[in-house]
Amino acid sequence: MSAVNLPPCPPQLKQVQHYLKLASDYDKREPVVSYWARLYGLQTALKIDRKSPEARALLTSLMDYLESFKREHSDNESVTSDVAGQALVENVAHKLFIWADGEDRAARFNKNVVKVFYTAGLIFDVCEVFGELTEEVAAQRKYAKWKATYIHNCLKNGETPIPGPMGGEDEGLGEDLDKEGEGAVGLGWSQPPQPHPGLPSVPNSDPAGLPSVSSSSPTHGIPLAPSGSDSRSQPQNTPAAAAFPHPPVPHSFPTPAAAPVIAPGVVPSTEGNLPKLSPDMITKAQKYCRWAVSALDYEDSKTAMSNLQKAVNLLSTGQDS
Repeated sequence: MSAVNLPPCPPQLKQVQHYLKLASDYDKREPVVSYWARLYGLQTALKIDRKSPEARALLTSLMDYLESFKREHSDNESVTSDVAGQALVENVAHKLFIWADGEDRAARFNKNVVKVFYTAGLIFDVCEVFGELTEEVAAQRKYAKWKATYIHNCLKNGETPIPGPMGGEDEGLGEDLDKEGEGAVGLGWSQPPQPHPGLPSVPNSDPAGLPSVSSSSPTHGIPLAPSGSDSRSQPQNTPAAAAFPHPPVPHSFPTPAAAPVIAPGVVPSTEGNLPKLSPDMITKAQKYCRWAVSALDYEDSKTAMSNLQKAVNLLSTGQDS
């Protein structure tokens, strides 16, 4: 797909600009991440301003892009399926988080670590397009933003960060960097970090602000309502509604928990002693398989094998490892 040309982001949509920049940085590295990031940016912008002319210009352009991208990638399950898309986006964010966390715990502090934590936090934000975040994703998002802010402030003040878990707030990092006039190059991020094999490199996004976006369960069919109207009254044959034709898919996966060999409530099958799985368990097994496929896209055999083993274990025992 050709370069995405969008109108300037108006001041009132400043928090959306970070996700649009993230999308631009991933256009070549992983276009599917860019697609979902722009969808998240659209949904966030609609909550802030859908009436002003400059906001409507940006929203309309985003809708046109999303419709065009989905049409051009109609054979890509990570675009047409929320489940596959969620697996890919979460996998990208998780890999970034794991690399940054490893560097942090090894006390290798530098601006690349700040950048990777920050980028992971943004991509975890994007996961909200699929519905409410799981406890694991929500915890990793909060921790990533804490660490990005904490290490950045320590490096700025000439202090040595403390490795490992900590507490803190994510507010103010972007504003602080804006005041210093530090973009990706100013922070020494002209070159992406060199992680272990399999970790996708991080584009040179400018860590300018960590917006607080309320969790919700947005859907893809978001019409651009005219001023003073209710978006739900928009006719379904309008271009805005047609841009997102498929309905939302629930993304509620059970939290892994200790269980006996045959999980409670699972009825053993008479065929090969395999348990009869509940719909939630089948969905979780599908998710492990999609994560494995996504990991192979980055030639990460270890992660792929781990997810496949979890899927096999769940299918054969009814127990989520």
